[in-house]
Amino acid sequence: MNRHRNYSFIVVMLLALNVLPTIAANWPTWLGERMDSTWRETGINENFATQHPTILWRVPADLGYASPAVADGKVYLFDYVRESGEVTNAPTGKDKLTGQERVRCMNAETGEIIWSYAYDQSYFLSYPSGPRCMPSVADGRVYTLGAEGKLSCLSVEKGGLLWQKDFKEMYGAETPLWGHAAHPLLYGRLVICVVGGEGSVAVAFDKNTGEEKWRALSAAEPGYCPPSIIEHAGVKQLLIWHGEALNALSPLTGDVLWSLGLKPSFGMAIMPPRKVGDVLFASGIGKIGALIQLGSPTTDPKFVWKSTPKTGVYCANSTPFILGDTIYGCDIDTSSFMAVDLSSAERLWSSTKPTLAADAPAGARHGTAFITYHEPSGRFFLFSETGDLIIAEPSRQAYKEISRWHALDPSNTAFGRPVVWSAPAYAMKSAFIRNDKELIRVDLSGN
Repeated sequence: MNRHRNYSFIVVMLLALNVLPTIAANWPTWLGERMDSTWRETGINENFATQHPTILWRVPADLGYASPAVADGKVYLFDYVRESGEVTNAPTGKDKLTGQERVRCMNAETGEIIWSYAYDQSYFLSYPSGPRCMPSVADGRVYTLGAEGKLSCLSVEKGGLLWQKDFKEMYGAETPLWGHAAHPLLYGRLVICVVGGEGSVAVAFDKNTGEEKWRALSAAEPGYCPPSIIEHAGVKQLLIWHGEALNALSPLTGDVLWSLGLKPSFGMAIMPPRKVGDVLFASGIGKIGALIQLGSPTTDPKFVWKSTPKTGVYCANSTPFILGDTIYGCDIDTSSFMAVDLSSAERLWSSTKPTLAADAPAGARHGTAFITYHEPSGRFFLFSETGDLIIAEPSRQAYKEISRWHALDPSNTAFGRPVVWSAPAYAMKSAFIRNDKELIRVDLSGN
């Protein structure tokens, strides 16, 4: 009887602390439930060589860079059904397409389509192969941001449109050259977006009604970096990195707490800054990279170090992961997955094995592997632009690959080579992976 009471007390306490393990974890927004690139499910396959993954189902898909989202037994896929136009993927040239942006909800167990919602949308973009932003799911609603700046809120149950905002019409926001790519952030009753336009680089909407709650910041380029929340000195801070500076705002009011000049080339702030202790790491296009020491919530932070051509790592569409005193990230200039010392920016090693195909052209840039840390095993799941899913165990000493398995063929191109540039979602002991032709659910449960 005492043992039963003790167990009940422990369960109640764990529920209160929200630390009981989930049976089927969700991946409802960019970088996962806690937006930290960490997969926390147990009982996961640790070596593909001894236990081959199994594809549980396949669903046809159309164009899109947007990752699938998984929440409460459902999968959400955002893509583009092209009707006319050609995709050339010229780095600074735009292509015109006509078609529809489409959101589909599927049964995560079977892949069966539950509902679909679509609207007409013309594209005039560089790299126009579909939406970039992953759906975000919370409280019975799913939020999508299209490549041309259309924010939609849909009912999870039936897919009905609850409200919609057009950034061009409402804010005079010109679509960035490479399309809107900053995943919306759900925070309390707000959905916070990088919009653009005068005084409205960042805008917060009521997530239930769509009513604007605040707007803030001006910049020549809004950038592509998703909003993120950090906590420092007991204060929640909303990070907005636009094309000119890294800014911290009060997430409830939009008031600017501090701003630090950090200007990437072409306005291409992309990766969300990563916080460890009281420092932030940020990097981007044009050899812009820095470790930043945070001060009080209302004082400007200071640079600990700035990267040089031979130090640091310059990340873009793949968000780096910081483990202990080491940064693991994909460098856009060398296409290498590398380890960098957090305190000094020294490069410890680099390897293109997880980022490029063996026959990739010499000097290939922007080699990509999407990085997810599997906390229970202490290993990494890397999804390469080659379509390979990789289990790796990198350290400060070397890149160590445990095994790899080819999940999908690349269906797009970048810099003249075939790529798949869409991050998987990890949930239900599975990886949900898409290219421009299909979405698959891969069983990654272990023995």
